[in-house]
This record gives sequence, C-alpha cells and structure tokens, in this order.
Amino acid sequence: MKLYFAPGACSLGIHVIFEEIGTPYEMQAVNLRAGDHFKPEFLAINPKAKVPAILLDHGEILTEWLAIAGYLAATNPQAQLVPADPLAAARVTEVMAYINSFMHGQGFARMFRPERFAPEADEAMLNKVRAEGLRLFSEGFALIDQALAGRDYLLGDFSIADAALFYVSYWAEGRKTCALPPHVAAHYQRMLARPAVQRAMAAEGLV
Repeated sequence: MKLYFAPGACSLGIHVIFEEIGTPYEMQAVNLRAGDHFKPEFLAINPKAKVPAILLDHGEILTEWLAIAGYLAATNPQAQLVPADPLAAARVTEVMAYINSFMHGQGFARMFRPERFAPEADEAMLNKVRAEGLRLFSEGFALIDQALAGRDYLLGDFSIADAALFYVSYWAEGRKTCALPPHVAAHYQRMLARPAVQRAMAAEGLV
C-alpha cells in the first residue's frame, strides 16, 4: 500500500495507524503549500484534492479519513484497533466523526482557511471567522476532555479514534493554536510516548 500524506496534516493520524498495525507501506508526500494537491498527477489519485489517500495493493484508491482508518483496522484485526463489541465500535466511529467533521471541518478549517467561509470578505471579517473557528475548535477539546476523565484513551483501550484526536491535538499544541485542556494534554503526551507515533512524527520531519 501507499500513503499519500502531507507532513503534519490530518494524514498524520492515518500515518500513526499504519505504524500501529505494522503492515508494509510506501509514503508519497504531497506539498500542499506548493499546491501539488491541485496538480493533475494528484487529482488522478484523489479528485477531491486532499490528503490522506491510500493506494491499495490491488490498485484501488481509498480516500476520506474515516473510511481509511476503518479499512486499516478491519483488514488488520490482529492490531485490535476497533473493539469487537458493535456498540463500542460505533462509539469509535462516533468520536472520529465528531473530530473529523466538527473540530477539523468546522473549527480548524475556519482558522486555517477563513476565506472558504467568507468569500471576498475583508481582513476584519476574516479575523472574525478565525475567532469563531478557534471557539469551535476549543469547544471540541472541552467536550472530549470530559470524555477522557479517568481514561488513558478515548474508549478505554487504544483505538483508531485516538489517532484522530492526536492529529487535532498536534494542531493545537504543535502549532500553538490553542491550549489543550488537562485530560487531552495528558492524552497527547501519552500518544507522543507511543513508538508508532514517534516513528510517524520522525518520518514526517515533525521532531
């Protein structure tokens, strides 16, 4: 398999999952700053012009964070990255969807790409969009902080949901966008201590 990623992007969470399951894979960096995701070569891989994407061994392409994470967990059951209990497995999807759609899609996206939410706005309006993004991003961390109380990981044992929380925590802590609440901060440090995370971070040049 091949992982199409951008250093420090949301694909970092998928990179962590690859390292956790230990299956062989290749890496192909996509330079978002240079606009490589809009070039024909990458659009042939993912016409949605975003990472992550993975090239499967039989030649098909799989995109979207939740789909990729779920596929990697399902095809590598030995790694036990999703609980066997159906309700517990649904809880994994539930928290990943919240992180991916609300914290990332509604919160961080407003901070990072405010013009998408206010086309042709002046700088004052763009700053208001950024401020709203920060509020939503922080709101998400506050809610997840409550869920982490008394737990090392989101669902008790490590799961693919923790890889999702890690990438947004990296955006908060690594990029100094906002302070992490205490339980999320402890989770972030716990994740940084995992060998799989250390390998992924080193491979992306983030340490």
